[in-house]
Parts: sequence; C-alpha cells; structure tokens
Amino acid sequence: MTSVITILTDYGLQDGYVASCHGVIVGISPEARIIDVCHQVPTGDVRRAAAILAQTVPHMPPAVHIAVVDPGGGARRAVAIEAGDHVFLGPDNGVLSWAVQANGGARAAYELTNEEFFHRPVAPTFHGRDVFAPVAAFLTVGRRPPELGPPIPLDRLVSLPAPTSRVREGTVEGEVLSVDGHGNTQLSVTGGDLDTLGARPGGTLVVWLGRRHVTVPFRETFAAVAPGELVAFTDSAGLLSLAVHAGDASQRLGLPPGAHVRLSVHP
Repeated sequence: MTSVITILTDYGLQDGYVASCHGVIVGISPEARIIDVCHQVPTGDVRRAAAILAQTVPHMPPAVHIAVVDPGGGARRAVAIEAGDHVFLGPDNGVLSWAVQANGGARAAYELTNEEFFHRPVAPTFHGRDVFAPVAAFLTVGRRPPELGPPIPLDRLVSLPAPTSRVREGTVEGEVLSVDGHGNTQLSVTGGDLDTLGARPGGTLVVWLGRRHVTVPFRETFAAVAPGELVAFTDSAGLLSLAVHAGDASQRLGLPPGAHVRLSVHP
C-alpha cells in the first residue's frame, strides 16, 4: 500500500485543524508522506472541492485521498472508495464522485464503522481528525479497506451531477465549474468543444451571460492581454477559463459556480 496521503478541506489555515490531522496521521504512520491539496475551499462548497480533487489526482502517485468538505455535518455516512490505484476517504455527499469517475469509477466502497481505526474519543464535529485521518494512516501501514466496515452497493453512493457541455448550431453551452482564489472562472467547456467550434488562440469568443454578452479575446495565457482586460484561455485541466489579467473575472462578469454560459466564435 502507498505511503502517500493527500488532504483537501475547507478548514482554512488560521486555526490548528489541519495540524491536528497531520499529527494523528504521523502518530500512526510515521513514514507517511502527506500532501496538502487545499484547505481554503469556500466553506461548504462541495462542487469546488470535487473539481479540485478530480483535477489534482491525475498528477498524484497512488495515494489515499482525504476530502472533507461537509456542510451537512454528521448526518451522512463516512466512506472509503477504491478506484484505480487510489483510495478515497470522505463524507458520502458527492465530494469524491468526480475524482472517482476520473479514475475509472469505483470498484468497491465501504462504510467507515470499525471504531478500531478511529482516534478516540470521536468528536462529532471533527471527523477529519478523528475518523478520516486515522483511517488513512492505517491504510498506509498495511490495513485493508474491507476491514473498515461493511461494503456499500456502488449504486448507493452519492454522486454530484457531472459537469456537461453541449455543442450545437455553432455554439457551445456549459456552466461555471469553479472559481479559484484569483477569480479565474473555469467552465465545463473543453478544448475539444472549442476545436469543434473552430476557435483558435488569437481569435475572439462571444460569451453569452443570460441576456447580455461580452466579446473576449481567446489567447494561450492571461498575460497575453493588458492588465485589467478580460481573456479566455484553455487552462491546465484542458478546460476553458475566463480571467482578468491582474483582476477578478468572476466579480467582473457576475458568474458564480453553476451559472449557465453560451459561447460562439466572433465572426
């Protein structure tokens, strides 16, 4: 089993929550290699966390991944999901679903009920420290997912609706998938969608935002336009992003996660 553990949360960095999770892990698995993916997911934003995890895991070695963004608290089950060479730990609220699908889909899932693997006593408000962190640590020292609790039918796992895009009649329709800490607005529109439209870097896109629209230069990087200007580019995940050079595209355009967008190539 891998010695790598990744952690993704909305805990922030101003308190000791993340350090507590690290401490529990190292106390069980001193040789564990911990990678902090992100701890500044907007509070309770399950979609943003799911997007970050799905786009990060392809660049990770086989690992145990903890994702704890859980606005509902203790009213959901805690799960372990095996997919590809990875094990995903988190609340069964969909936060793991996009990463699991990106790794070939779940081949097995278990409910975390075996208290032998928990940090005692378990605080009902801190499962990251008392359930997910110790379980991850035990998995890196030879314990196996079937030991964690009863199997879960795979069709009973909670999944978020997959982000979609649709090309038709010279336009592509999509949604705002996520907004990063710089205000860059990532869409569900793929590089393949843009190829189908005939969009090429150096051209211009028309972006429809409800009843209004803006024309945006399509470039290879945001630095290809002057500070303060809007730009569209294909980001490192292969998705179209809207940005403002040295600014905040989400604020400029009023596009929150989930907002519908439609694009075409400017004639």
